[in-house]
Amino acid sequence: MAGVEGDETMSMAELLAQSEEALQQIVPGTIVKGVVASKKPGEIFIDIGAKSEGLVDPRDLDNFSPEELAAIKVGDEVSVYVIRGQTDEEEHIRLSLSQAQAERDWDKAERLHKSGDVVESEVVGYNKGGLIVSFGHVRGFVPGSQLISVNFGSQNKGDRWNKLTGTELKLKIIEVDRARNRLILSERAASDELRKEKAKEKAQFLEELSEGDVRKGKVTSLADFGAFVDIGGIDGLVHLSELSWTHVAHPSEVLRVGDEVEVYILKIEQDQQRVALSLKRLAPEPWTEVFSHYQINQIVDATITKLTNFGAFARIDNRIEGLIHISEISDKNITHPKDVLSEGAEVRVRIIHIDPDRRRMGLSLKDVDAQENWSEFQSEQGSEPDDTIDNESTEA
Repeated sequence: MAGVEGDETMSMAELLAQSEEALQQIVPGTIVKGVVASKKPGEIFIDIGAKSEGLVDPRDLDNFSPEELAAIKVGDEVSVYVIRGQTDEEEHIRLSLSQAQAERDWDKAERLHKSGDVVESEVVGYNKGGLIVSFGHVRGFVPGSQLISVNFGSQNKGDRWNKLTGTELKLKIIEVDRARNRLILSERAASDELRKEKAKEKAQFLEELSEGDVRKGKVTSLADFGAFVDIGGIDGLVHLSELSWTHVAHPSEVLRVGDEVEVYILKIEQDQQRVALSLKRLAPEPWTEVFSHYQINQIVDATITKLTNFGAFARIDNRIEGLIHISEISDKNITHPKDVLSEGAEVRVRIIHIDPDRRRMGLSLKDVDAQENWSEFQSEQGSEPDDTIDNESTEA
């Protein structure tokens, strides 16, 4: 029996030893995981696997908003920073929730500093040297020399920076010194990084494009020389001459900012990261089918688009453009088309010449009335021409 009792005693000792080993080694200055054991106003106990539960320092709770504290529930697993262990004077191990989060944020800051990635941080304040930003539970600093988002309309530096409070800035971490609680960020460096990244993305996008492709895009801006269209990865230019087969004085005659359009990839310049686009190439070239729509002596409505010393250009059906030579504008002697016409005027013209090979159409304004009267007369005579002619011949 004695041997059995000895064996039982050894087994108990082993169990006690194993139980001691199972307890976490609590070392001040380290972060450990635990479970929220109990919670009441101003007091949170955490089971961290030690002989007794740890107490979150009541002053540490001041670092959290009421909403953040309300989100902490009994049974939640949390990370805590060990402030100090249990002593004769201290009944409980002292813990910090905020410092544990801050330590994780410092680890994250060191990783981002090494990788060079751009982060977004909220501006929470400023001092005479620059802006204070939030990086989790760590406060970072952006020196004034590293800022680009500044309203220079105000002469007072504080006023300029105060207007940024509450905004999000894209920043790059340029210095991390945990021991000195020093985290320095730069908006200027982030801007350079984003510019490089955008250039890489544009280069990759251009590699995927081919001349002759058709892409959907959105008009982003208009200029005197053309329209810029975002085709998904780059803004391409539709030159004024590529907007329409007819004459266009300004892109606003054809497009508006925000319009969604299909464009033809005309040319790709990889080195310059530029793309030339065309709208008109997606429509049939009107001169190839001109005789399907128009014929000599036909009377059509037209809009005067441009006046020159030698005549006036007129657009027909928004499809094709012809020239009214100055000699075909009026029976009267005029020195310049502006004596009779103005740009934008609506007129009726007669087609007197079509040359599809040279992409030219001659128009006449001066004898439209006579031509229309003759056409009307022919139409009327067409119903009973023989009787009319016979009567006239008989009378003669």
